[in-house]
Amino acid sequence: MFSSAITILRRQGAQRTKALSSWFSSAQSTYATDATFEIKCCRLHKLDNGPPSTATVTKDDALKYYRDMQLIRRLETAAGNLYKEKIIRGFCHLSSGQEACNVGMRAAMRDVDSIITSYRAHGWTYLMGVSAAGVLAELTGKKSGCARGKGGSMHMYAPNFYGGNGIVGAQAPLGAGIAFASQYNGTGGVCLSLYGDGAANQGQLFEAYNIAKLWNLPVIFICENNGYGMGTSIDRSSANTAYYTRGDYIPGIWVDGMDVLAVREATTFAIDYCSSGKGPLVMEAYTYRYSGHSMSDPGTSYRTREEVQEVRQTRDPITSFRERIISSNLSSADDLKKLEQEIRKEVDEAVKVAKQDEVIGLDELAADIYSNPLEEKVRGITPWSPLTHKSIGPAVNVK
Repeated sequence: MFSSAITILRRQGAQRTKALSSWFSSAQSTYATDATFEIKCCRLHKLDNGPPSTATVTKDDALKYYRDMQLIRRLETAAGNLYKEKIIRGFCHLSSGQEACNVGMRAAMRDVDSIITSYRAHGWTYLMGVSAAGVLAELTGKKSGCARGKGGSMHMYAPNFYGGNGIVGAQAPLGAGIAFASQYNGTGGVCLSLYGDGAANQGQLFEAYNIAKLWNLPVIFICENNGYGMGTSIDRSSANTAYYTRGDYIPGIWVDGMDVLAVREATTFAIDYCSSGKGPLVMEAYTYRYSGHSMSDPGTSYRTREEVQEVRQTRDPITSFRERIISSNLSSADDLKKLEQEIRKEVDEAVKVAKQDEVIGLDELAADIYSNPLEEKVRGITPWSPLTHKSIGPAVNVK
């Protein structure tokens, strides 16, 4: 029953994608084909030049960025509601407000590039190829999730996406390792290693900086500075809050993380720099999250509601980009509203799948521990109840 529902959902998704593409094409003659905007980019550290001060975006790309940011926002809202209903258990960290970081960086990535991030990873999971249903089903621990429900909020993966990582700052040295693999294998790829301002004072981060510079690894260390590490403001936690300079001997750039085009241009510059053999780069994306650190944190004890509301009204990455799209005649308010309705419908259907799907059986708990197991039995468990390794295969619900 559930597999049939998922199949139907996939077909509906394909039909919507085809209809959306047709809509984009039919509107080409009505609206402008591209537009150029000024962007707030960048502050530089140990660099003679940086990204441009303007960015040109095509109509199709603008609508794609807007769609992705809107879908991630609604996806996070749905996740928050599922958590409140106690359908999502354990930890759940939302990224509402930071959508321009994800979408802008993804727009600049090439097929050979990779990404690793922290536990605030739902949006990245979607952008790297997992459907909305695959993300929400993973959060609810269901078998149609991208890791068949065994990873949950903190451990989701996709091709070239090395997951969200639950240990604060641990993804930084892992990102350096992924970059080393790209360099060693000659793929030409660059790894984006993301961390928050709360992890910016971790010793392992500076160890990763050091080895990355010694070996000139193609890695971008990206600090998503949302102003608060858990419940502590950056002014109370960091002696130097200019995170793009914290690499010392590693060049750095600062970018407005609430502007999707600025993030795209800064990431494009960073990828070009790192892939040219010059070594690592540190990038700070100045952003903001509307929710608390996790669903167990209301986010109001260390900042005021007025502060959050002011950011929503003056710096929100989605509404500000929406105004740009309309003012530049790339699309109309009515057409964007239709697009938003499509997104709402897609996420609502994904919520239904996440609620109705089944959990995996006990026989799958030890599945896919290794890609090539050398022993039949799984070590390290009780001797009177050994588990046998089995292979299930690649992730499901990948677009």
